[in-house]
Amino acid sequence: MAGTQGPQILINRTGVTMLSNSDLVELTEFRRALHRRPELSGEEAETARTIKAALRQMHPARILTGLGGHGVAAEFDSGAAGPTVLFRAELDALPIQEISEAEWKSEVPGKGHLCGHDGHMAMLLGLGRLISRKPVAKGRVVLMFQPAEEDGSGARAVVADPGFDDIRPDWAFAIHNEPGRPFGHVSTRVGLMNCASEGMKITLTGKTAHAADPEDGISPVETVSRLIPALEALGRGGDLNDDFRLVTITHVNIGEPSFGIAPGEAVIFATLRTARDEVKTDMANTARALVASMADKARLGVEIETRDDFAASVNEAQATQVAVTAMNALGVPNSDLGLPMRASEDFGVFGWNAKAAMLCLGPGENHAALHNPDYDFPDDLIPVGTAIFERIARDLLG
Repeated sequence: MAGTQGPQILINRTGVTMLSNSDLVELTEFRRALHRRPELSGEEAETARTIKAALRQMHPARILTGLGGHGVAAEFDSGAAGPTVLFRAELDALPIQEISEAEWKSEVPGKGHLCGHDGHMAMLLGLGRLISRKPVAKGRVVLMFQPAEEDGSGARAVVADPGFDDIRPDWAFAIHNEPGRPFGHVSTRVGLMNCASEGMKITLTGKTAHAADPEDGISPVETVSRLIPALEALGRGGDLNDDFRLVTITHVNIGEPSFGIAPGEAVIFATLRTARDEVKTDMANTARALVASMADKARLGVEIETRDDFAASVNEAQATQVAVTAMNALGVPNSDLGLPMRASEDFGVFGWNAKAAMLCLGPGENHAALHNPDYDFPDDLIPVGTAIFERIARDLLG
């Protein structure tokens, strides 16, 4: 509107405030700036500072930092009694070399925002702009920028942080872009969205020997050759039902790259994947017992470390219905297309004590897959995700 100061607030036919053209330009530039400076899980200090600076311009009731590491949260408090509704985005990038000709390609060798977390942050900042201009009528909106999603440690660390107690939500929502779906189509459902998974690093230690006299050492080779199929037999995959189990061997290293040394050590990486947390725990215990027994028989030392430990992400019925109602009001197409998924996502932790729902937003059926070196988040999804988040907030909080 002529003669006004600041960005124009637009209202669409559903009564939901919309991002202005200047908002979209600025959020796109912001997303691309994040894309240039990716940081890995647990290292998101610069990203967190950048997010904090952007949030300050929206004048939330308060900004919390250092949650579960580098987590940042902004609280928009209406001052009236009501529920707390949390919306989550992720801060971290991946240890993958990006292949891109874009002007905003990663400037950090070996690191890239190749999962779309830069776009998720932009959508959440878009929501913050709209809530700051037109506050909710009751309760609180919390924008949660979570660290370390890619290794499964971030959500647990945030929820366990004493600072999180002050913003503990009644409802929690997240959007993750998911290639393979039509642009703007959202996949969601009640129940399982993403599998539980756990990375297991197995180190077997024996004794090296001269390759001419291998009997003088204790080699892990035979044990490894038996252990790999035994571990895989614990989970063969199949239908993604409550009893789904899958073990994937992702890395094996035996000895030194030498023709003169019989090996004395081996390392195996295995990923255990299930539909339910308790099934994962049971399978992990069985795997540990199997490794220990085989190592003992071969006189090998053994060490087992847990890495990338993800809880199952399960959508609560009421939260899912709230999201579906919001999307239907906006005319956003939605279904259970491609669900549930074998891939893991740590958002499920927020659902342990809140009504939570994850939404999978399509960037296009032929868009590059997540974690591919040529993946990039499509900026045109920013207003779609922001609109969904805001409609949910308005429906719950007025």
